[in-house]
Amino acid sequence: MAAIFTCCLGCCGDGGPGHAPLKEMPTVQLDTHHMGTDVVIVKSGRRICGTGGCLANAPLHQNKSYFEFKIQSTGVWGIGVATQKVNLNQVPLGRDSHSLVLRHDGSIYHNNEEKNRLPANSLPQEGDIVGMTYDHVELNLYLNGKNMHCPASGIRGTVFPIVYVDDSAIIDCQFSDFYHTPPEGFEKILFEQQIF
Repeated sequence: MAAIFTCCLGCCGDGGPGHAPLKEMPTVQLDTHHMGTDVVIVKSGRRICGTGGCLANAPLHQNKSYFEFKIQSTGVWGIGVATQKVNLNQVPLGRDSHSLVLRHDGSIYHNNEEKNRLPANSLPQEGDIVGMTYDHVELNLYLNGKNMHCPASGIRGTVFPIVYVDDSAIIDCQFSDFYHTPPEGFEKILFEQQIF
């Protein structure tokens, strides 16, 4: 028995030669290397203010992703998905093929075309939580946990969550520890190494 205990301490307990420490997984947050020139990112990469857009630091590789945005202060804003080719200094987004976004007025734009629209009585207000699911085909929206039944599609390639602000808007991003339970089959964004 003592030999087993000694072996465990010798192999695992002292962190000596042959010990490989576990690498901490990165946190999904807004990426300060992929943001507009007049954007300010605070709250550990979770809050955006200023003018322009910012991508998250993790692409949506998995089949079914879920993430949320909280409207802290209204103004001009947009949230959705985009490729790294998107112009992060251009507001509003959704004008080209590189972004698919819900705008503050309830319209969902991609390639300068309105793809869908939230019901008139369901426009996000200050304090509201907008959840998004993405399955590599459709982007679906949830307002305070309720499915808005207004899917949008059309974007191609590797996409990232995106948020843009202007006119005093402040948006918080929630990539884990959600306010609302993700729809069945959807989960938080995983870094590629977490998937395999």
